[in-house]
Amino acid sequence: MNQKRFHFHLWTKLPWSLWGIGFLLLTACATSPTATTPLTTPTLEQEPDATQTLSPTLVPTETELAGPSFTNPVYKNDFPDPHVILAEDTYYAYATTGDSSNIRAITSKDLVKWEKLGDALPGLPKWSVLNSGYTWAPGVIEVEDRFLMYYVARDKEIDRQCIGVGVSDNPAGPFVDPNEEAFICQGELGGSIDAYPFRDDDGKLYLFWKNDGNCCGLEVALWVQELSPDGMTLVGEPFKLIVRDQPWERPLIENPAMLEHNGKYYLFYSGNWWESHEYAIGYAVCESALGPCEKPLSEPWFQYEAPVMGPGGESFFTDAKGNLWMAYHAWTGADVGYPQGKRSLRIDLVTFEGDKPVTNGPTYTPQLLP
Repeated sequence: MNQKRFHFHLWTKLPWSLWGIGFLLLTACATSPTATTPLTTPTLEQEPDATQTLSPTLVPTETELAGPSFTNPVYKNDFPDPHVILAEDTYYAYATTGDSSNIRAITSKDLVKWEKLGDALPGLPKWSVLNSGYTWAPGVIEVEDRFLMYYVARDKEIDRQCIGVGVSDNPAGPFVDPNEEAFICQGELGGSIDAYPFRDDDGKLYLFWKNDGNCCGLEVALWVQELSPDGMTLVGEPFKLIVRDQPWERPLIENPAMLEHNGKYYLFYSGNWWESHEYAIGYAVCESALGPCEKPLSEPWFQYEAPVMGPGGESFFTDAKGNLWMAYHAWTGADVGYPQGKRSLRIDLVTFEGDKPVTNGPTYTPQLLP
């Protein structure tokens, strides 16, 4: 009988009460640490490394969508005051000066992938100051098989911002302004900026803009005037539509954009300070393209939602399927203002609930394309 079996044999001869005492002693010895036996730490599942960001809202949640989608910003580079058109089967977008261009231009087949084009307005007219960095807010429309670009440049004679018009046979440009003087220039009101062309259902053309009273402590208003059928001449007199009269709009309103829906006219505009997260979009309802107009809200219709900061510079376009979109720019997260920030290009769908325009934006997570 070996030693192990002998020990076991002796234990089997003990009374049951001693068995119980022995069992308790063995348990105590097994669970109590000794000077030579270290404590055992339980094994825990390792946590994943945390992602460091300025704000958790700056990282969109990945979402799997059943179909083609887009994620804002659709063009991450600086692209302020965007204006988008559809020409045949291609989209073109235009923006305020930058990157050594008078007017920046990009193009896309699907609204998702955008490619940079050359300067859409490589040459400025005689009336403007060259290379001044004051070429702003283009608005483009197709008229009689050619394309017209209404844009802002610095008038050398009065040293104010004024509106010109360029012409091209190609939506990609180059656009050429053939005029000896500015198209619209309200020098006594501080100048004229942010031109937006609009075609009514009856085919008539109109141009909307802002007088640049912010330059010199003057009243700021949004204006409209009818255009000739070829878009190259102003018809009649200008009409003042709205002024800055709500607290959220301080210190300015600008960027007019017109829509028509079920016989009503909607004048959208940007308000507040453009280099602020509180820059936002409002609207007024008008009886006709020439007004009169009233604001139904006392607050912005479309405003920031982190990380989309200071959305504005809006324009509207219809895609190849007939869906209505709003193009706009916005800062991202904490990077509000230059030089660290960029006003990147974003798009969101717009619909109507009765007589009210609605949108689910500003979006920053993946969205299905309609």
